[in-house]
Amino acid sequence: MLVWTNRGRRTVVAVFAVVVLVLLVAPLLVVLVAAFSGTWNGVLPGSLTAAHLRDALAADNLASLSTSIQTAVLAGLVAVVTGTWAAIAADRLPGRLRTVADALFHLPVAVPSVVLGFGMLVAFSHRPFLLNGTRWIVIAAQTMLVFAFAYSAVSAAMRRLDRQLLDVAGSLGARPSRVLIRVTLPLLLPSITAAAALSVALCMGELGATVMVYPPSWRTLPVTVFGLSDRGDVFGASADTLLLLVATGVLLLLIGRIRQRVRT
Repeated sequence: MLVWTNRGRRTVVAVFAVVVLVLLVAPLLVVLVAAFSGTWNGVLPGSLTAAHLRDALAADNLASLSTSIQTAVLAGLVAVVTGTWAAIAADRLPGRLRTVADALFHLPVAVPSVVLGFGMLVAFSHRPFLLNGTRWIVIAAQTMLVFAFAYSAVSAAMRRLDRQLLDVAGSLGARPSRVLIRVTLPLLLPSITAAAALSVALCMGELGATVMVYPPSWRTLPVTVFGLSDRGDVFGASADTLLLLVATGVLLLLIGRIRQRVRT
């Protein structure tokens, strides 16, 4: 650390704890309490109720949750597969071309999500690529948004890879495809699973591009939360947010279990 005295370190830790408490823990606690609040006109809620949670578990909200899960899994899977392929391919490029490829593959991060969603809405509203009004435009938009994160995670691992292992496998007569399947991909699996977890988590909460392109038949839970909050239903939005947090946590736990099995 840059702080050498014990007093200075304690001060830094205390400031960090306060920042985390105010910016992260407190909002989550407020959402949790609001999800079970009947009224809230003062500092503390006036009454508690489970009605908002029951409404969050209604058929329409569960359909939105199912849509979010399906979209996150599909978009995350496509982003991880294409991001891994792009990272491996870019690693073999010469220096300048690799720089250009890195800039190109990180472009979705540099573009605001609303701009990306609007661009896809305009681009895919005409034949031969007519996706507007279908679920596929939502999946495509979220795939583009998380592709850069998947690429970055795998690309960083690819650059830390021990090249001697690949050279030894090639010197023993293994074909490039066999080296890729038996050596490169197993070494990259921890980073690939980490990229999958990040992609799914980001997709579960994505709103900016989704709200621009989603059809009424494919409404994700964040869009439902946005609609409730826009109408002033803070308690209902909090209950749906709690449901979204629980579902995201379960998905990340499942991916974590898969990642542990990969390591062993």
